[in-house]
Amino acid sequence: MIPAAFDYVRAGSAAEAISLIGEHGDEAKFLAGGHSLLPLMKLRLAAPSVLVDIGRVSDLSYIRDAGDHIAIGALTRHMDVENSAVLKEHAPLLAHAASHVGDPQVRHRGTIGGSIAHADSASDLPATTLALGATYVAQGPNGTREIAATDFYHGFLQSALAADEMLTEIRVPKMQGAGWSFQKFNRRAQDWAIVGVAAWRRNGDSGVALVNMGSTPILATSVASALAGGASVSEAAQLAAAEAEPQNDLNASQEYRVHLAKVLVRRALEEASK
Repeated sequence: MIPAAFDYVRAGSAAEAISLIGEHGDEAKFLAGGHSLLPLMKLRLAAPSVLVDIGRVSDLSYIRDAGDHIAIGALTRHMDVENSAVLKEHAPLLAHAASHVGDPQVRHRGTIGGSIAHADSASDLPATTLALGATYVAQGPNGTREIAATDFYHGFLQSALAADEMLTEIRVPKMQGAGWSFQKFNRRAQDWAIVGVAAWRRNGDSGVALVNMGSTPILATSVASALAGGASVSEAAQLAAAEAEPQNDLNASQEYRVHLAKVLVRRALEEASK
């Protein structure tokens, strides 16, 4: 299908992008890689009157060691996240999960900030950053604010970002040698996950998040609590879907997704425990 008519403007900086969004109002949308927004526009599920192209805002493409965390610019491409030496050293779970996003063409154009701001529960990186306890930085006309990943996802394709705000940075705590695993079950390599799991363990601490097990990425707090209380990996994995609200669709039933979540959480925790 063909999208509805829209105007197009290109921003040269984050400040200019935010100014343009404020100028054009709630009907304006940011355009980065376009892999999430353009399909919605073609299906007429989104019909912005103005697209603000931020794809060339180079000051938001970086990966930096910031002491106790790694700072990632929102317009950093998936391929750069995947291949970052800094992330492979300090947050290897995120680098590995980025290698599972779509296909090489998508990873060369799509951005980590676009994936997170789109807030699709079937995407790999929102759940992975949630498991890692990330903080997102948003900038708007009233300044900058930090949003914990646990407070960011409000519903299907809904986030804590205001209409005049732009996601500018993702801050991921260093993993400090934690074991980790990313498990993804899909029909084909480039498909969305039917169910995915991002998990890490270090001493008595752990984090587990689920892909495509509800309207938002799911933090499996029951699994982490069970492990902290002395439960075995198999016992904790049985609680994988405790916080989830899986849906029936053409790919899987609720029951099948629950079964997959338990199996993949067990596998992920076993690998993270090695």
